[in-house]
Amino acid sequence: MTSKIASVNARQVWDSRGRPTVEVEIGLTTGHTGRAMAPAGASRGINEATDLRDGGTRFGGYGVDRALEGIRAEIAPLLNGMSIEDQSAIDAALIECDGTTDKSRLGGNAMIATSLACLWAAAADAGEPLWRYLAHGRDVALPLPEIQIFGGGAHAAARIDIQDFMVIANGASQFDEALAMTAEVYAAAGRLMDERGALSGVADEGGFWPNFESNEAALDMLVRAIESAGLRPGEDVSISVDVAASEFCADGIYRLAVDERALNTGEMIELLGRWIERYPIISVEDPLSETDEAGLIAFTERFGGKVQVIGDDYLVTNAERVRRAQQRGACNAVLVKPNQAGTVSETRAALQAAHDGGWDAVVSARSGETEDVSIVHLAVGWGAGQLKVGSFARSERMAKWNEGLRIADQLGGGQMAGSRRFGWLRG
Repeated sequence: MTSKIASVNARQVWDSRGRPTVEVEIGLTTGHTGRAMAPAGASRGINEATDLRDGGTRFGGYGVDRALEGIRAEIAPLLNGMSIEDQSAIDAALIECDGTTDKSRLGGNAMIATSLACLWAAAADAGEPLWRYLAHGRDVALPLPEIQIFGGGAHAAARIDIQDFMVIANGASQFDEALAMTAEVYAAAGRLMDERGALSGVADEGGFWPNFESNEAALDMLVRAIESAGLRPGEDVSISVDVAASEFCADGIYRLAVDERALNTGEMIELLGRWIERYPIISVEDPLSETDEAGLIAFTERFGGKVQVIGDDYLVTNAERVRRAQQRGACNAVLVKPNQAGTVSETRAALQAAHDGGWDAVVSARSGETEDVSIVHLAVGWGAGQLKVGSFARSERMAKWNEGLRIADQLGGGQMAGSRRFGWLRG
């Protein structure tokens, strides 16, 4: 007997910035339930799904009463009685009901919370953990963690221009080993920064909020932190950077405020190229602006054989944009953020398009997060290979890393998925 949706309840909860967000709880005719919360990004692509906020002065305009009302008045009656087993039909109904290209009428926040809650309810009804329900009997492995050590850009009041300085424990073969290596690097970075008076607090995603004199100084410090932790840069632990170049690009010029430099596309590519040659960088996200497709193509052509080139703002978890980028030679991996797409089905389509084209996929959290752990299950069940949830601090981040450890126990081990690009992973 097919289980049907019997109730759709929505409530206001709070995210990691202390701002309102949407939580949806789905009840089924069998009594099973599913629940999910919507995250929110600070650095947002111009083509991603739009959150519905109240505006005005209350909560700085970030209220979600309008989004909640849309769920209660339109989404709940729409989904009532639908089969919980048909996620694609549920998501198609949400998309048609919204009727906009950017999810702005009902709100991407309302839609992704609802879509994910339905997915959790379906897994509960099947009596399976969500990752296993998504795997459909396929063998799975844990994703390789990508973890922030220093936060900058929109996540740290632009104290440094580059948004994320991260580490990837490429020398680890087990998920818990990768986390342990990262814990040592994170602690070492904090000690070193404190010794030189460069520690200014914690950024939005839990990474250290640095007081560096240049963007490159962050890379120097990160290498020192890896070494101080007793690890080998480039062998045990390597560097990943999220440039988030759209945040400091205007009229085709990249303005690096902390370096007091203004660069055109070619000069920006040259700068990043020097970093790639000098430091153990293996992954670069959004190296050029989302509107600088020619630059992204040029960067990928030049450095795509050396590093993973991830598209975030440029691709916005959109299957059509992924396929177009593959045809044009821009990027070689996609960042997968469910709330960028607005529904589970669209998120899955973007990840599948990446894999179909020989790309890697990195499932990612947002800077404004909650304790929701959906993305960990998506990364495992869909075989994404990599996971990025922010830093190694703050409970909304650690909830996700710890969920990965629980899944590792359920699997009987924490062997990580091999990456198409990171062929040096042991496995």
